[in-house]
Amino acid sequence: MKYVIIGGVAGGAGAAARLRRLDEEAEIIMLEKGEFISFANCGLPYYLSGVISEKEKLLVQTPESFNGRFNVDVRVFSEAVSIDSNNKIVHVKNLKENTEYDLSYDELVLSPGAVPIIPRMEISKEMPVFTMRNIPDTYAIKDFLDEKHPKTACVIGGGFIGIEVAENLKEAGLDVTIIEAGEHIMPNIDKDMSHGLHGHVRSKGVHLATGKMASEIKNDGVALADGGFIPCDMVVMSIGVRPATAFLEGSGVELGKRGEIIVDDYLHTNVDGIWAVGDAIGVKNFVSGEHTVIPLAGPANKQARIVADNINGRKTKYNGTQGTSIAKVFDMTVASTGLTEKDCIRLGIDYHKSFSATNSHAGYYPNPEMMSVKLLYTKGEGKVLGGQIVGFSGVDKRIDILAVAIRAGMTVFDLHQLELAYAPPFSSAKDPINMAGYVGENVVLGESKVATFEEVLAMGNEVIKLDVRTEQEYESGNVPGFINIPLHELRSRINELDKSKPVYIHCQSGLRAYVAERILSQKGFNCYNIFGSWMWYTMWQADLHEIAKENEITSNCARPEFNVK
Repeated sequence: MKYVIIGGVAGGAGAAARLRRLDEEAEIIMLEKGEFISFANCGLPYYLSGVISEKEKLLVQTPESFNGRFNVDVRVFSEAVSIDSNNKIVHVKNLKENTEYDLSYDELVLSPGAVPIIPRMEISKEMPVFTMRNIPDTYAIKDFLDEKHPKTACVIGGGFIGIEVAENLKEAGLDVTIIEAGEHIMPNIDKDMSHGLHGHVRSKGVHLATGKMASEIKNDGVALADGGFIPCDMVVMSIGVRPATAFLEGSGVELGKRGEIIVDDYLHTNVDGIWAVGDAIGVKNFVSGEHTVIPLAGPANKQARIVADNINGRKTKYNGTQGTSIAKVFDMTVASTGLTEKDCIRLGIDYHKSFSATNSHAGYYPNPEMMSVKLLYTKGEGKVLGGQIVGFSGVDKRIDILAVAIRAGMTVFDLHQLELAYAPPFSSAKDPINMAGYVGENVVLGESKVATFEEVLAMGNEVIKLDVRTEQEYESGNVPGFINIPLHELRSRINELDKSKPVYIHCQSGLRAYVAERILSQKGFNCYNIFGSWMWYTMWQADLHEIAKENEITSNCARPEFNVK
C-alpha cells in the first residue's frame, strides 16, 4: 500500500506513525508545506519570554529523526497544490526548488491544519504585524523583540493564543494591550466567569480593551471602530483560524460553510480513499451533537490514531469533541469542558446553572486558593452539560473530572458521590467537584432557588435583599440596598422580615446564604440564594469600573499609560 499524508504536524505525523506501527511494509509519504514537522505548537508563545529558552525544545521530531524511527518519506517545503481524486493523484509543488510533480496514492490522509484569520482592514506597511501559528511565526516575533526592542504591543484577539502571547510579551518587558471585540476575554467561558480573570490580567499590568473592534492598523498604533486609538510598536493578530483547505477546490471533497472538511464518524470524506483529521475538519460536538469546528491538539492526536486504524480495517468510531481546554493566564488557570451557557441559549436547551466557590485544598492547611466552578446541567435529570473553572492550583484536576463526567453521561447526583483522592495538601474531604454536585442537586430537587446579582439589583422594594455575613464583614463593604442580619442571629431576628416578600440572600461565598435559605424556606419564606455572592459582586463591580476607565483611556491616547512614544 502507498499512503500519502498532507500535513506533518499533530494529526499528520500521528497518522503516519500509527500507520507504520500497523503496516511495516507500506510506503508512507508525508508532505509538509513548511520547514518543520511535529512541533510543539501549543508551546510557541513561551519561547517569546524565554520560559522555553532553546529552539530545539519546540521540535518533537525532525524530518530525519521521524524517518529514522518510522521509515516515513518526509518531504518538507512540499505543498499539495491540488488533488485529482478520480485518478488518486496529488499535485505537489516543491517550494525550495520551485518544481512540481504528481504523486499517486492508494489512501490519502488530509491534515492541512488551519491558518490565522487576517481581518479585512487597512494595515500600514510601517507597522510590524505578526501572527503566531507555527515556528517561523514565533522566530519572527522573537527576532523582532531581540533586534528592535519594542516597548509596547497590541494583541488583537483575547482567545487562548492571544492571552498566551500577551502574557509572554509582558514577561519579555513590553507594555501590552489586548483588544477583544467580545465582552470578555477567553470565549471558552461565560461572561459571569470572566470578571476575576479580567482583574488578574490587569493586576499583572496588561491593559484590556474589551468590546472594542480594531478598524485599522496605522503606522503608530491601532484605530478602533468607536473612534479610539491605542499607540503601539507592534501588533500580533490572534482573532482565530480557518481551515487551510483552499487546495481542495475541484477535488470533489465536500467542505462545510467555514471551509472545513466534512467527514463521517470514521473520519472518511465523501471521496473514496480520502480521510481527514485535525484542525481542518468539522466534528460532531459530543454534548449537543451539532456539526462544528473545534481546533484542539488533543482531539487531533486522537483522530490520527483512529484514522490509521480505520485505513487498516479496524472500524474505530470517533465519537465527537467536547472542547475540553485549559489555559495558564499568568499564575491563574482558566478551564472549560462541554457546553457554555451561551451554547445552551443558542441551542434552545432547557438548563440549570449553579456556581460554587471552594478552596483548592483543606482550609486549615497552609495557602489554600479559591476556585470558582460553574456547572451547567439539564433540568429534571441533572445531566452535566458543561463546566467552567477559574482559579489557581488544582483547576486542571477538577476540569478533567468534569470532562470524564460529561463523557460518561453523569449527573450532578453522581458528582457528589465520586470518591476522589483526599489529603489536606491536595483537596478537602468534600472535593470542589463534590461540592458542585451538592449545589446542583439542591437546585434540581428544588431545595434551593437561585438568582444573580444583576437580576436582584434591578429589583425594587418589593423584595427583601438580605446579607447574612457578620457585622464586621458588612461594615467593611456591602451591596447597596441590602440589610444585614448575620446568620447566627437569623433565627432570633426572623420577625424583622416581611414574609409576604421574596427574600434574596447573599454571603461571602454562598454557603451561609444557602443555610439561611433553608432556615427561612422552612419558616414559610420564599427565598433565593444569590449565586457568586460577595466575592463575585466585588469582582464584577471592579471589572465594570475598570472597563469604564479603559474606555476613557482608549478614546484619549494622550493618557501617560498609553503615551509610549
